[in-house]
Amino acid sequence: MGQFFTRERFGKPQVYAALLLLVFCVQCLWLVHRSVQRGDSFSREQARIEKGLWQWQGNGIAKTSPPQDENLEHPDVYDPNHSPLWYLIPAFPVWLWPHAASDHVPVLWTWLGRAPYIVFGILLGASLWYVARRLYGNQGGYIALVLYCFSPGIIRSTSLWSAQPEMGAAWGAFGAIFTAIAVAHTLYAPREVVLWNWRRILLLGLSLTLAVGSQFSLALLIPFALAFMLYLAPARRAAAIAIWGSAFVVAFFLLFAAYFFHPGEMWESLRQAAWLKLSWQAAGMRGAYQELLLHIAQISPALLILFPAALLVYAMWPRARYFGNTAPLLMAALLLPLALLTPHYPGFGFALIAVPFLLVFVSGVISDLLETRHRNLVWACIWGLAMGVAIWNLASLAQAGRG
Repeated sequence: MGQFFTRERFGKPQVYAALLLLVFCVQCLWLVHRSVQRGDSFSREQARIEKGLWQWQGNGIAKTSPPQDENLEHPDVYDPNHSPLWYLIPAFPVWLWPHAASDHVPVLWTWLGRAPYIVFGILLGASLWYVARRLYGNQGGYIALVLYCFSPGIIRSTSLWSAQPEMGAAWGAFGAIFTAIAVAHTLYAPREVVLWNWRRILLLGLSLTLAVGSQFSLALLIPFALAFMLYLAPARRAAAIAIWGSAFVVAFFLLFAAYFFHPGEMWESLRQAAWLKLSWQAAGMRGAYQELLLHIAQISPALLILFPAALLVYAMWPRARYFGNTAPLLMAALLLPLALLTPHYPGFGFALIAVPFLLVFVSGVISDLLETRHRNLVWACIWGLAMGVAIWNLASLAQAGRG
């Protein structure tokens, strides 16, 4: 225990990050409270929980229609975008809580069903801070986390305020890519590679399960994770492939567990899945670009200023073009076009998943600028913008509180 609470693992930076995440959690809880107090319609949310409960209680696999609506139930039709994991997650606290599953109290179900996504939102923020801090130092971690904790769309998605439950997919996608990068950086250690990385293998497998299980189209992350590993460890590619393959097996097993180990059900579900349906016509529609820009603005307004500025600096300043900045930019460059080419569901999910990568990229470029002679000016600009965004976000929360 004494080795855990060291200055490196638990010091002032960790305390400050925890306080910011506490503020983030309070904002999410406030929105859930107001949502319940206003008496919003929770029919879709309750239907999702009911499907998950149906499976937790051993009555079958969660599919597309609420099990109690016999006229709407189609036994052979599966959700084309989500595995049963998407239904099992919000239903799990309801299933565990004494009498909650049988009492069917909407308010209790709402709080319990949204609790896992608040946890995912906090964990994504912690992961974002950890990655940015490891890449760019404390200042990079603080910049990324402050922008994250006061991003309206992140808070709404975490609290499910008129939003789909996408935070599990977002945390899984972020974790899959940066865990793969972290694993690749350890491959030159003089140890037995695969066995030494068993914790990271499990974490990578869990991240892939959460991402793909929450949104089938995120299976495209699997080859990208391998590509990063092969690029970072060109002399240890066999070990990289072995670790990636082991993580893939773990992910497949965990996804199979979400089907309660019914191979026929899993096969049929994957066969009916809509892995990635792109609307190429959207690339030629001005409205699609405006809609994507609006989505980004709704998620994190600060990115409308910071991302173009950071991209310009990245293009014009060779010092900013290194792997730590390029990797998150590449992921954003993959996800944003997918959001554009899927104007309907799950397009908004792709935009949300891209935002943490954008925040890492922005914090990296700003950290580079802070090492120049313009440090004071950069600090003034970034913290002025961050304070403005925080105040505007808190004011918006107060407005939501008044209905």
